Parts: sequence; C-alpha cells; structure tokens
Amino acid sequence: MKKTKIFAAIGGVGIAVLAIFLIAADHIDSPSVAGTTTDIADLYAFEGSNADNTVLIATLQGPLAPGDVTNNASFDENVLLEFNIDNTGDFKEDLVIQAIKRGDSMYFFGPVAPETQGLSSTVATSGPKHSVKISTSSDVEVTDSDGMKFFAGPRRDGFFFDFNRFNQVIGGEVAPEGFLPPGEASDFFENVNVLAISVEVPNSMLGTAPPHVGGAVGIDGLPPAYNVWVSAKRRQ
Repeated sequence: MKKTKIFAAIGGVGIAVLAIFLIAADHIDSPSVAGTTTDIADLYAFEGSNADNTVLIATLQGPLAPGDVTNNASFDENVLLEFNIDNTGDFKEDLVIQAIKRGDSMYFFGPVAPETQGLSSTVATSGPKHSVKISTSSDVEVTDSDGMKFFAGPRRDGFFFDFNRFNQVIGGEVAPEGFLPPGEASDFFENVNVLAISVEVPNSMLGTAPPHVGGAVGIDGLPPAYNVWVSAKRRQ
C-alpha cells in the first residue's frame, strides 16, 4: 500500500490493563466531529482468553439505529484508526497498530514503531501486514494470522450508561439517592449499534509492560500495564 500522510482529527483515551478490564468512553464529541466517520465512541482494552494476549477494540460512528442505518454505515477510506501503545511509561507511543479500509476489507499494520509521534502519522507499511474482510450484520469475518486476530464491522454498542438517570442526577432530582444499583439501572445504549475494529495481539509483540499508572496516584498492587489510546486520523 502506498504511504499516506494522515492528520489526527479526534482521539479517545484509555489504559490497557492486563488482567483488568478498562474502558474509555467518548460518546459526545465536538460539533466538528460528532456524527462524522472520525467520531470515536469507545476504547476497550483487556486481557484475552489467552492470558498472554491483549485485546484492543475501538468503536466508531455510534449510536447507530438497527436496520438500514446500521446496514448502510461504512468505514471511511480516508480515515486511519490508530491504536497507540506506550510500553515505557512516558505516555508517548512506542508502537502503533493501524487500521485503514480499502475496498471491502480492513487492512492492519503493526505493531510497529511509528515514524513520528503525535498528531501526524504515516501508514506503517514496513511492519507486519494483515487484512480482514469487513463484516456485515449477517456475515461475520475474523482473520487469525501470526498469532493475531482481526475484526471490523457492525456490533451492538457494548457501553452501559443509564443516561436518563444521569440527567436526573445532574439536575438534582434524585438527591441524595444518586445512581441506581445494578439490576435497576437501564442501559441507554442497549438497542443501538456501532462500527467496531478489534485486534488481539500477543504481549510478546508489545514488549514488557511498564509499572501500572495507578502507582503514581497511590494505588498499589496493580499489575504492570501498557498505556493505550486510540486516534482517528483523516487523510490530508
């Protein structure tokens, strides 16, 4: 694939914690980004079913109504999604895993050291290369290659948020009770979808994880963890 210069349009932030599930949510973006193909909803990072692997999932363009809205949603060939991985603890990307659509497939590059750090990226054609056919609502495609797994396509939004109760809380209508306990809360995102990009990667390809960031704020005893964030970058 020809090298392409890309500029960062929007980013979501989260930490990949081995043995611990973590999510960063970003469902409401600025007017210049919300509702566009660079609109990031969530980042999920967690230990795989194989404890020696880490799973990274980014969701985009949500919320999508079921049916035609979801079926007609598509990834943008002018947008590069980039998982940024810090394995030294300095909160600068040491490795990236990139995903970009071409035709009916999603192409993945990395993990590989980026040419430059920060807002501007180049498609890393020098690193490992893989692809997966983009799934539809009825046809799910997964590529399993070189110890890595790849998926791209529509999925039910996995983010749980009781939005109605949230509005009552910030409006002072339910003080002092606050949020409802599990089993009573309702999920605003239960019946909506997103476009998802998923990579499962062996930790051996990510290097040694640095000490957990929680130690910097007095939370001791947590396992080492990669610092991970995701960005969506538009071709310039």
